[in-house]
Amino acid sequence: MAMDKAKELVSTNSVVVFSKTYCPFCVRVKELLNQLGAKYTAVELDTEKDGSEIQSALHEWTGQRTVPNVFIGGNHIGGCDKTTGMHQEGKLVPLLADAGAVAPASASA
Repeated sequence: MAMDKAKELVSTNSVVVFSKTYCPFCVRVKELLNQLGAKYTAVELDTEKDGSEIQSALHEWTGQRTVPNVFIGGNHIGGCDKTTGMHQEGKLVPLLADAGAVAPASASA
């Protein structure tokens, strides 16, 4: 049941951050997405009734037990270090644009 819920959230939202409200790494990822103007869905596992079951399902699905657990365009990205690292390498915004979460950069100068 929790696996189905997690997979449905990922398949129906361009960006999903499985998070916990008190987690500083989760806050950092959500702040980064906000700064980039990205549309995303945050699933706060500490406030969801079935949050621990979803977290266990995510671990089974992705091999990652920790939060944040980020998905973009249906693809598992990883946690805070991976997400912020992709941004530092210039790879995050293109992924977000491909997923429709941010407007593509204007080609006109």
